[in-house]
Amino acid sequence: MAKAGILPDKEIAALFEAGALKSDAALDADQVQPASLDLRLGSTAYRVRASFLPGAHQVADKLAALKLHEIDLSAGAVLETGCVYIVPLMESLSLPDDISASANPKSSTGRLDIFTRVMTDRGREFDKIGAGYSGPLYLEVSPRTFPIVVRAGSRLSQVRFRRGSPLLDADDLASLHSRDTLVASDEPNISGGGIALSIDLRGDPNGLVGYRAKHHTAVIDVDVKAAHDVLDFWDPLYVRGAGELVLDPDEFYILASREAVHVPPDYAAEMTPFDPLVGEFRVHYAGFFDPGFGHSGAGGTGSRAVLEVRSHEVPFILEHGQTVGRLVYEHMLSRPKKLYGSALSSNYQAQGLKLSKHFRAGDEIIAH
Repeated sequence: MAKAGILPDKEIAALFEAGALKSDAALDADQVQPASLDLRLGSTAYRVRASFLPGAHQVADKLAALKLHEIDLSAGAVLETGCVYIVPLMESLSLPDDISASANPKSSTGRLDIFTRVMTDRGREFDKIGAGYSGPLYLEVSPRTFPIVVRAGSRLSQVRFRRGSPLLDADDLASLHSRDTLVASDEPNISGGGIALSIDLRGDPNGLVGYRAKHHTAVIDVDVKAAHDVLDFWDPLYVRGAGELVLDPDEFYILASREAVHVPPDYAAEMTPFDPLVGEFRVHYAGFFDPGFGHSGAGGTGSRAVLEVRSHEVPFILEHGQTVGRLVYEHMLSRPKKLYGSALSSNYQAQGLKLSKHFRAGDEIIAH
């Protein structure tokens, strides 16, 4: 077993057995993923005036000063766009001194443009949980494009646990790529400990390159799969000329990477936003990639990264092949019992351009 690494599924289960992880309710059968744990909303949401960091305070004390009203999530409730909500989570922590954690929106959350961040008592950063933290967890939720229905037990975010500093440096990443082909590129761009991903604007055989979210839509129930028609919520985008797309300010786009992505079984990966200094856009949600994503042995040959993209302040032209994000890789502490993919009926294995699981497959327009 490695001395530093991301905790796999069996070690996450061991945290529960040791009391380092606690929950108000029994775990869902699929809540523990190969290298992460899904976090569940509690029974109450608090609408607040503005987002905040606890700093030197407990979150509950800040809520007492900032909350506008309480919302009972027991039977489900609508969270409106443009509003900020704080939800105590079912899970809480009492971590050992050598275990830290970080959180991220789940893939489906990002693809619905739901802004989420985990907070801890006296936390000075979102989504970062220091080694040895003991206390409750809270989720900030702010739907950006679609109003959503959530309830107690809904899973919008996920957390990874790590021992030490398992991040691969540039030399290790280049060596791993030469052995296991992390991205399908003859000349991978590796710098700063990350490997570049670029945008695909040539599209599928029908010329489809992505989707732009519509405004003023119906609500989306985050717990219901395949419930909505694509065209009620999205405008399909098709290839134009040499492969360019103008990002309009504050519009939300679903696009795909040009390269297929591979995460070998003994590693985990995370997509980080590209440096905003190279363009007035960003990949909106950094994302976790579990061990086995894109791995041929787990049914993932050809899996591409789906990108949630926004432009800010000014219109910005994306060109086919332009770098939009980077993948960083970390060692696993040990290999998970089950890999991302067919064994777990994972939603996004072997994906190309794909919307979230809430939309009916086959609804995409194939002619224009």
